[in-house]
Amino acid sequence: MIYLDYAATTPLDPEVKTGMEQAFGAWGNPSSVHAEGRRAKALLEESRERVAKAIGARSREIIFTSGGSEADALAILGYALAKGKGHLLSTRLEHSAVLIAMGGLERLGYAVTYLEPEPLTGMVYPDQVAQALRPDTLLVSVMAVNNELGTLYPIREMAEVCKARGVVFHTDAVQAAGTLPLDVQELGVDMLSLAAHKFYGPKGAGALYLRKGLELFPIAPGKQEQGFRGGTENLPAVYGMALALEKAVRLIPEETPRLLALRHRLESALLALPGVELNGHPTHRSPKHVNVTAKGADGEGLLLNLDLMGVCASSGSACSSGSLEPSHVLTAIGRSKAEARASVRFSLGRYTTEAEVDEAARIFAQAAGRSRLTDTAR
Repeated sequence: MIYLDYAATTPLDPEVKTGMEQAFGAWGNPSSVHAEGRRAKALLEESRERVAKAIGARSREIIFTSGGSEADALAILGYALAKGKGHLLSTRLEHSAVLIAMGGLERLGYAVTYLEPEPLTGMVYPDQVAQALRPDTLLVSVMAVNNELGTLYPIREMAEVCKARGVVFHTDAVQAAGTLPLDVQELGVDMLSLAAHKFYGPKGAGALYLRKGLELFPIAPGKQEQGFRGGTENLPAVYGMALALEKAVRLIPEETPRLLALRHRLESALLALPGVELNGHPTHRSPKHVNVTAKGADGEGLLLNLDLMGVCASSGSACSSGSLEPSHVLTAIGRSKAEARASVRFSLGRYTTEAEVDEAARIFAQAAGRSRLTDTAR
């Protein structure tokens, strides 16, 4: 089996799994004042400090959540509801967690503008943000790396535009963390979302960086996490996230160039095939993402053939799996519904090898041929 779906989730790092055993032993409630509670509290705050240090933040600026989707929802819904009615700005390419939150606010009377991406590359530019800002704009939310295309967005420049106009800027950095350097001070962002299982940590843990001084309306009321997110913290998962993020950041100097070389190797082989085209920016793209369209192929047949032949890939976001609708990202960049269905996202990771990349490209060629034959026969 060749696993090329690291953008959907990553395996739990064995070192992280071993390290989490310490947190399982600290079974007390971190909110309790007795000895077991204080022991758990100490480990919780150690985790917070580690996550903060990994992204250039202060520990009090880290709010633990159940994952990236909750972090996105807390940032967008929490900030908008705390400020009252106004205007929000995002793009048509965001993760469903962001788009659903924006849609919910629209139903509550907020105005939302969705920036249109550049065709095929999926790029969105800072001047688009500047032109769309209004006097009543409360928040701008643009992801750092597109989860389907891998396109890298100029977050730093967008944040500068917003800062000059007194507008808060949030970025979903779920696909960037652990692959690309992230420093909230250098980026100039006000809020940033993370998900542990994207960088070899456990599922069920995430974090929101919230710049000091900003207020949120709690989506889950309670006294934990500075009152911004109620509920007893999942200490083992949080501690595992901290360990995983530290390790992933430490490995970036060696791992990111390796992934980039593998990405070039895979996309070169895929794009040499007839009727195969790239989705996403050709150069400003994550080192782990390769999204291609096999024109004329039956999308369902293509993915089924890949799976049967031992390659794990996806047609888009894992959060949209099972949907009969084509990827909203691919249709937003100009792909037809048929082309969007005939598209595959390969995503590389820590355990991907050159041999796997070569074999996956060979299998894709066969799968695309078979799915086109099936489609023609109909």
